[in-house]
Amino acid sequence: MKVIGITMGDAAGISPEITLKAFESEAIDRTPLVIFGCYETFIRQNEAMQITKKKLVKIEQVDEADFASGHIHIIDVPLEAPSELELGKVQAQAGAGAYRCIEKATEYALRGDIVAIATAPLNKEALHLGGYHYAGHTELLAELTGTKDFAMVLYTDRLRVIHATTHISLRKMLDTLNPQRQETVVGIAEDFLARIGEEGAPIAIAGINPHAGESGLFGSEEIEVINPTVKKLQAEGSNVFGAIPPDTVFLQAYEGKYAMVVAQYHDQGHIPLKLMGFHDGVNITAGLPFIRTSADHGTAFDIAGKNIAKCDSILESIRLAVKLAG
Repeated sequence: MKVIGITMGDAAGISPEITLKAFESEAIDRTPLVIFGCYETFIRQNEAMQITKKKLVKIEQVDEADFASGHIHIIDVPLEAPSELELGKVQAQAGAGAYRCIEKATEYALRGDIVAIATAPLNKEALHLGGYHYAGHTELLAELTGTKDFAMVLYTDRLRVIHATTHISLRKMLDTLNPQRQETVVGIAEDFLARIGEEGAPIAIAGINPHAGESGLFGSEEIEVINPTVKKLQAEGSNVFGAIPPDTVFLQAYEGKYAMVVAQYHDQGHIPLKLMGFHDGVNITAGLPFIRTSADHGTAFDIAGKNIAKCDSILESIRLAVKLAG
């Protein structure tokens, strides 16, 4: 049985709420799912918001779950002083709790008890306050698994974006731009597309400068790094194109010309995808030894506890994890 794990995320935000709401969807009704999170927190929030009538059951091991029962199974990862948690605020206990959930789920994934992890949103500031100094899920999971070559993918049915860099400044991004990283990301993109049944599909590499540099008039990065890398990869058989002006490449991909776009930095890839698929976009860490998907939005502290958060993105992340797991 291919079991999917869901991590709690930041307990002070909307993560527990949207996770419980996802279990109400018929789309995943028969999917074997286990939550890694604070059992008491889920009980408290469900009682306060009346999200689901399904029974929440605490377990210690995946094989204890009775998936035919229709219950929601939770591997308890206790939060420090859960009764003192304040919804809608950045807190160290929530950040530390989010980390422990990911750590526990990773442990289960690496030993094969679960085949994929769908992560609910965490808050980076809370994570740091809790003593864990990572830029986000992607970097955290890479370290926990000892993965060196990885990349963030944002996914919707009509637009897929893989990032050459993510949580670094634009200045540092320019300093780290090199052919090796471009080749690595294209390779990860090719593996990902093959996994979803689109082996050999066209990949576009976005430029950095206006009009992809306009033959060097507005910058030399395309001429010096991206274009030579594309020619090399094409000679080796890759179906890759670039550098393509970033103001048009995402529309071209959205219309079906390319199966995936290599974005050079965080906002270059995030803006078009969130514009076109904010509620159902999925964040994927490609390159890990197991499948990891995530809701593509934050903790939404401003609406935490109000029972108005939408679960579309976490639901899509679970559905995509199932698809990738085969």
